[in-house]
Amino acid sequence: MAAMGLTEWAYSLSESLLSDPLPRRWAHSLGVAKRARSLGPIMGDDAELLEAAAVLHDIGYSPTIATTGFHPLDGARFLRDQEKADERVVRLVAHHSCALLEAEERGLRQELEGEFELERPDLVDALLYCDMTTTPDGTQTTPAERLDEIVQRYGPDTIVGRFIQRAAPEIHAASERVEGRLAQVSADGQPM
Repeated sequence: MAAMGLTEWAYSLSESLLSDPLPRRWAHSLGVAKRARSLGPIMGDDAELLEAAAVLHDIGYSPTIATTGFHPLDGARFLRDQEKADERVVRLVAHHSCALLEAEERGLRQELEGEFELERPDLVDALLYCDMTTTPDGTQTTPAERLDEIVQRYGPDTIVGRFIQRAAPEIHAASERVEGRLAQVSADGQPM
């Protein structure tokens, strides 16, 4: 990883794990990373970190590394144990998009909490926003449309369906916080 930049490494790794076995998941990851780049004006020195976490957030779905079937945990463990990745990237992947609530549904909350600390709230919000404003095909959407799509795809009574409905208030709140920060930067006359 030292020979290449953080984002270059992240894109390469994510592509190697997702593009062939899960091309739609790869397209989504690229879309989430694109959204992360668009948050550069509010991310400052953490812009590269956010983009790297964004393109890597779903690698735990890769059949080559999925072990528990809970992609935030599988992805974070792979990044930590196999890749010796930046600790902050690992934490963002572990906790992306209200992962603790889904971990609870799966009986894995203690494992996730015990192994991976939460990252700074503004970064957690930013990654959640990027994920929840990107469709499975990588195009931009709204949090409400994304939540509806997830419930329809998985079903309201599945683990993912139940979790995402529980997470909806936090997803909307985090999105509002990020949009508020973007609006503030825009109002201050900074380029967007």
